[in-house]
Amino acid sequence: MTDRATRLRAEGRDIISLSVGEPDFATPPHVVAAAKAALDAGDTRYTPVGGTARLKAAAALHFARDLGVAATPDRVTVSAGGKQAIFHALLATLDPGDDVLIPAPWWVSYPEVVRFAGAEVVALPTSAAGGFRITAAQLAAAITPRTRWFLLNSPGNPTGAVYSVSQLREIGAVLRENPRVLVLSDDIYAPLRYTPGAHATLAVECPDLADRILTVSGVSKSHAMTGFRIGVATGPRWLIAAMERLQSHSSGNPCSISQAAAVAAFEGPQDFLADWRVRFRARRDRVVAAIAAIPGLSTPTPDGAFYCLVDAAPLMGRFGTDEALCLHLLDHGVAVVAASAFGGESGFRISFAADEAMLDEALRRIAEAVALA
Repeated sequence: MTDRATRLRAEGRDIISLSVGEPDFATPPHVVAAAKAALDAGDTRYTPVGGTARLKAAAALHFARDLGVAATPDRVTVSAGGKQAIFHALLATLDPGDDVLIPAPWWVSYPEVVRFAGAEVVALPTSAAGGFRITAAQLAAAITPRTRWFLLNSPGNPTGAVYSVSQLREIGAVLRENPRVLVLSDDIYAPLRYTPGAHATLAVECPDLADRILTVSGVSKSHAMTGFRIGVATGPRWLIAAMERLQSHSSGNPCSISQAAAVAAFEGPQDFLADWRVRFRARRDRVVAAIAAIPGLSTPTPDGAFYCLVDAAPLMGRFGTDEALCLHLLDHGVAVVAASAFGGESGFRISFAADEAMLDEALRRIAEAVALA
């Protein structure tokens, strides 16, 4: 949808894109300065495949300070974005016949990576009424001898769902009874959470399971560094080693300049994030209120990230599919992504990582488009 919106803009169309998951804020100046300094210093050579020692140490600091996960540099790997870390972890461990449990709606790449690895996707459906979170009982019922991984994303894309300490501990109790199941905890949106208290993650709440949990993070969302392509992950040494062996044959080391910038992101000031959270929360509330005022649309209030998953089920009798609805909205100058792209149905995802004036105009166009249909 983002590519289609870009093409329409090139043709002269006025398109507001709320389809891309990318902060609209500028990359912090100290991060940009670090990238420039690395270039000036000639830091343009190969690095160790799994990242520089400096960045691994900085990432370990991030995991401990921001997520509460006790990580040491030898249990950290650096990749070209969090997506690559997920890809390598699954590809290194899955065999044909294995199952991977994924709560749905899900981030679009999860099922595709599983299928590429030759394994099977097992969807765990969630709903707005349940806060888009699975229950421990639901997880327990889904696990079979074929289950190899359970994927958990909190805060979640596309729903913004956040799991509480108690919910994670209940999930941990189920996993404790199933020692073959590995867990991928995708915490990339942890710094952009609107619930009170510290971020909760499975490796912290269930430390006895840490030897089979891979926690994934990065700088793309928290520091507006999507183009730098740096992800970090921490987990058991055997899995980190396997991921790095695979990376040595796929892409080699992440960009040296980006790694220097990521060191500055993790080690430098973090105070700007408080302002970002305030601004994102205000935008979230603005979008939720505007959607609630449009007949046929509704959305729960997300607890994190910068997405709203909008339910449009009452409109499906007029449009047939959520893809058709999204194309209709695009005709009226707004690009959003169909819920079906995320394993959902009858709705669409809005990214509120856009300035207030743009959001207001986009929502006005959505209201008009729905009324004219």
